[in-house]
Amino acid sequence: MKHSLLTYLGFVFLFLLISCNSRSDRDSVSGYMSIKKFVDGDTFWVDDGSEKGLKIRLIGVNTPETVHPRKPVEYYGKEASNYVKSILTGKKVRLEFDVGRVDRYGRTLAYVFLKNGTFLNADLIKNGYGQVMTVPPNVKYSERFLELERKARENNIGLWKE
Repeated sequence: MKHSLLTYLGFVFLFLLISCNSRSDRDSVSGYMSIKKFVDGDTFWVDDGSEKGLKIRLIGVNTPETVHPRKPVEYYGKEASNYVKSILTGKKVRLEFDVGRVDRYGRTLAYVFLKNGTFLNADLIKNGYGQVMTVPPNVKYSERFLELERKARENNIGLWKE
């Protein structure tokens, strides 16, 4: 009985150790990945080592549509898409995740950081290329994003130009 209790406690300890380590794996991907191709201002593909790559959808920000099959190109959509291309072309990014990792379209939901420290999701909102789109449970930076959008609106930046 004593031996089986120690074995059981050993398995519980091992499970907890693995769980703690796997949590950090879900929070971010170690290393930086190259951009494989662009879709629009809030969606692009990264090279994750697979043939196809990994389709990324930015968390917390929505840029105007440029390639939607049932919608026309929206105001400031081309500018947002071109801005993201100009920032990411030739660069590598690090992904950080929130609670929900994949959306209903199979895209990987992520916060995106460049090596120079640029937080792409926040940068798009700050510079008026996108607006806040909070979809629970992914709310880690929502208050920060709301403050950045408020300032962009007040200063008539990007989408908010009068």
